[in-house]
Amino acid sequence: MEQPKFKDHFSQQSQEYALFRPHYPEILGKILAELAPSTQLALDVGCGSGQFSEVLAIDFDQVIAIDGSNEQLAQAKPHPKIQYRQARAEEIPLADQSADLIAVAQAAHWLDLDKFYMEVRRIAKPNAILALITYGVFSVDEEHLNHYFQHFYEVTIAPYWPAERHHVDEGYQNLAFPFQEIPIQPPVLQVEWNFYQLIGYMSTWSAVKAATKALGYNPLNVLADALLPEWENPELPRVITWPLSLRVGKVNIEH
Repeated sequence: MEQPKFKDHFSQQSQEYALFRPHYPEILGKILAELAPSTQLALDVGCGSGQFSEVLAIDFDQVIAIDGSNEQLAQAKPHPKIQYRQARAEEIPLADQSADLIAVAQAAHWLDLDKFYMEVRRIAKPNAILALITYGVFSVDEEHLNHYFQHFYEVTIAPYWPAERHHVDEGYQNLAFPFQEIPIQPPVLQVEWNFYQLIGYMSTWSAVKAATKALGYNPLNVLADALLPEWENPELPRVITWPLSLRVGKVNIEH
């Protein structure tokens, strides 16, 4: 049987991804650790360059972090509690009933969920926790700036997103989730970034790369040129906020 192709939209910008992607709030790792049956082992699936792996390492004894992209893993910072491995979500290199938490941050929409969920049931300890985490489009704390970003996202680069992007926009609410769901109020994902940091983050979007290839120029440069006078001092940090969405459930082992 032919293996589905790994959807790698991020290896080409792996360095930018490591530099510019926001880090998750530490409270999120704490919330998941308190729900898990123990804090011995957490698995971070589609870990990229380790943004969420580092958060999990605060509250778990050991974190196994897997990604299909070697280029992404190469950008992860070494950590005594984290083991980074190249592996697919549909073929997880863990023993049966070994994981207390299986987390997927900003990657579940790329997975073959049926095969992934089979693996989740195999590796989960009784009453282990599965958490799918995503964040949508950011907003800036000043409305006159938001207009530029909103138009860029909804109009300029809208045709260039992979089809799976709509799951992010929907906060994963329409993804299949055949587990005993636990309602959680998501914490706020918020940073203070200057102009260069925000443009750097936007440069990691797969749609920006696709648009640049299709158009023959980078539309983000056009946005940056228009936005810079509005930002005033480019070194001035502004509050950037993303809506975090969670699907969290208990994995009951069938005997």
